Amino acid sequence: MTPEEILDRGRRVIHMEGEALAETERRLGENFSRAVDALAKSKGRAIVAGVGKSGLVGRKIAATFTSTGTPATFLHPAESLHGDLGIVGSSDVAILISKSGESDDMVSLLDHLKRLGVCTIAITGDEKSTLARHTDIHLDGWVREEACVHDLAPTTSTTVALALGDALAVALLEEKGFKADDFARLHPGGALGRRLLTKVRDVMVTGTLIPALPASATMRETVVQLAEKRGIAVITGEQGEVLGVITSGDLTRLMEREENVLPINVTEVMTSNPKVAEADELGSAIVYRMEQHGIISMPVVEGGGRLVGVVHLHDLMRAGVV
Repeated sequence: MTPEEILDRGRRVIHMEGEALAETERRLGENFSRAVDALAKSKGRAIVAGVGKSGLVGRKIAATFTSTGTPATFLHPAESLHGDLGIVGSSDVAILISKSGESDDMVSLLDHLKRLGVCTIAITGDEKSTLARHTDIHLDGWVREEACVHDLAPTTSTTVALALGDALAVALLEEKGFKADDFARLHPGGALGRRLLTKVRDVMVTGTLIPALPASATMRETVVQLAEKRGIAVITGEQGEVLGVITSGDLTRLMEREENVLPINVTEVMTSNPKVAEADELGSAIVYRMEQHGIISMPVVEGGGRLVGVVHLHDLMRAGVV
């Protein structure tokens, strides 16, 4: 087999799975809304079950639910019949994953869940299957064929099941009002934790390091601030409110058109109503705004616009936010 033929086979698989996902999107209907509503109203946990490859997908879905604010656990259907069913409560919602919807273990588990009064959701590829007909809510995971050349190995079907699980988790976190701060509390470790837990107040410069000048200052004083305090000067009013900012770029442009810049009042040069950060904002949000507006430093305010610091992109980078 030539490298080109291998590449073509890889592309074929990805293309088939992409087409299957597009079809799943098209077929998504009212039952999806019902499933999200049931999960959102549940006072218990999400119990996810599946056998074989569907079980592996189920483990990932349960993990995604848990990390986005919905307590969830994976339940192996066979083990459930030997004691593990004890983890299930009547207020839980069970998500059962099976391409055929006819797995003996899954059908047996469904029977026991029904006796416990558990709300059940099925993800299957056959809307006429036992699971689809007897669960409370059925999500359509139909695929035309597996990407496997023999149409045997679970490939396209597991991709669709995983996507439906992700769709449930994301729709559910939005329904619950799950915020970035909530996500950060559940992911405190590693680079992700640093990025999500870092707030502006953690990295901003404060006190005597703030490059602040009153509105009565001249560019003579500003030049000193720009040189000593990283290329920005913040102009403040009598109550400490931010009136504007002057950057090294502003000074350069001023010098290009004026011979004597030093006596000029700062209010004639400053950018009024500049972009500012709130002290309790996440650093990642500030990085995004800096990138959007092409700036590398920003005044930090709180309490109605009072200047409390300045945040620099380089400090956010050092903190691991970027």
